[in-house]
Amino acid sequence: MKYIEVTFTMDDTGLFRDLLVDTLGNEGPYESFVETKDGLKAYVPADKFERHFLEVTVETFPVQLKYSVEEMEDRDWNQEWEKSHQAVLVEYDGGSIWVRAPFHAHRTDVDYELIIEPKMSFGTAHHPTTYMMLSYVAELDMVGKRVLDMGCGTAVLAILAKMRGASYVEGVDIDEWAFRNARENAASNNVEIALKLGDASTLQGLFDIIIANINRNILLADMERYAAVLNPGGTLLLSGFYEADEASLIARANELGMVLRSRKNRDGWSALELKDKRSIRHVSGDSVREEAIG
Repeated sequence: MKYIEVTFTMDDTGLFRDLLVDTLGNEGPYESFVETKDGLKAYVPADKFERHFLEVTVETFPVQLKYSVEEMEDRDWNQEWEKSHQAVLVEYDGGSIWVRAPFHAHRTDVDYELIIEPKMSFGTAHHPTTYMMLSYVAELDMVGKRVLDMGCGTAVLAILAKMRGASYVEGVDIDEWAFRNARENAASNNVEIALKLGDASTLQGLFDIIIANINRNILLADMERYAAVLNPGGTLLLSGFYEADEASLIARANELGMVLRSRKNRDGWSALELKDKRSIRHVSGDSVREEAIG
């Protein structure tokens, strides 16, 4: 398959390089990215390259971008990807997780090993948000819990939750490619996950822990639906946004009866642990007593 390489340069990479990756990957057909000293190289199949989308992205981007376009020679890109793709060691409070592709070396000196072949799906632990969410899943009690991984991508978070003793894990993604990739990864790790194709409007049942690593706008739009399927006293884990966006997400969670319990920050990105504080009803004989969950 022939690919187009678009090389971007910018005066201030900072958070803007990640924002460019998010824009090209989520709103456009770009499949892979390589960070450079002063910008980014982005790759898109030649038959999916759209000059208009590229020009609009550059014109509307918050900082000035310079770019060049080059058609790459035809080659075995899977083989090239395997050469450059690295496994990731995620370290958390109390242990470590080895996230690797099938062609990486097996390790026995870690607490958990996850075999993830990402293909075109998000979730390899390379991105700070996935790294932080993996550490949350590893640190929180999952035993016997009903867990929802919303926007599951590769299902890396759902897989770890199941490995850690969750009784039921459901992964939901709107992208059919991610859905198929998640199913393959669950099989590779010998775990059973209920995978569904859809968005927040399809959610049913109740969950003790909800994981959503998506982006700020979708989280704000769908948080009310998450709250509706979260058990009283349950935990909502959110990531996929910058530190500057924390306040708006926490405010929305407060409106829905949730409070901040902890936060993680990594390379300008944020992850939040939110606790449901809605009252729980205790029935004894003819009396009903309500108390807030502490």
